[in-house]
Amino acid sequence: MSIAILAFGLVLIVEGLVYALAPSLVEDLLAALRQMSIEARRLVGLAAMAGGLALVWLASALGALG
Repeated sequence: MSIAILAFGLVLIVEGLVYALAPSLVEDLLAALRQMSIEARRLVGLAAMAGGLALVWLASALGALG
């Protein structure tokens, strides 16, 4: 459970940094997402998930999770 809380906290930190440091970039990103098809958005989401999974696996392999 503590790992899930840590992960959620890290996500909030990264999200908060994006909004605090580059709010206009967020607007541009949302405009670009509106122009993408649903299928393209789904592929971007799947790629982000796969990248996140790879990073979690790497962290685990390096001993970060226990």
